[in-house]
Amino acid sequence: MVPSYSAKLYVTTDKTALAEEQPLPEALRRTSLSTRVLCFLALGRPDFDDHWKSLQSDQAFETIRSRSCSILASTITTATVLLATSVVFVSTASPVSYFDYTSPAPYCLLFISLMLAMMAILTSGSSMIRWLHTDRQWTQEQLKLGGYFVFSYLLSIVTPIFFVAWSLHCFIFAMLIAGFCSHSTIYLIVTALWLVMYVVNIGTILMQSMWKYTAL
Repeated sequence: MVPSYSAKLYVTTDKTALAEEQPLPEALRRTSLSTRVLCFLALGRPDFDDHWKSLQSDQAFETIRSRSCSILASTITTATVLLATSVVFVSTASPVSYFDYTSPAPYCLLFISLMLAMMAILTSGSSMIRWLHTDRQWTQEQLKLGGYFVFSYLLSIVTPIFFVAWSLHCFIFAMLIAGFCSHSTIYLIVTALWLVMYVVNIGTILMQSMWKYTAL
């Protein structure tokens, strides 16, 4: 009786493993350009092959969930800092006359940065709640449907990062405009150096991203 029970247990376990190793759904094989770009931004690859394989086991799914929640937590922290900084700049006058960030253009950008930071916090929080309360089977079933559900899945990862990135850019642009409008030579030089470093860093990031996208 013991060998028979062991054989049945082995067969059952083997069938379960085979059932879990599902092939990539048709809805995830043929994707549009926009979906591939979103997939690259959210998952680091322009396709779902590796991500779908990681959904075949509970341990791999827990790794994905932990990494996503960690990214969202970092996004919330960054957005909170940007929100607090923007609130200070929007609600207070410039302490020096040669760095006036209360002029219309910088003030508008600071206000936009504030709003984007708030949206980043809200979207990050809602996405984190979604990740904490989802499971592997439900995620698989949603991705199999394709279309809107795939976009929703990818946007839950990309949108918070998008908002916090543009909040940071708006804050930087506001400081650059205020610096270039300054009557102080030192502020003009510092602002010019800041602009050069900003352009170099953004250009490097974009070139690396494009190279990685074309290499995959």
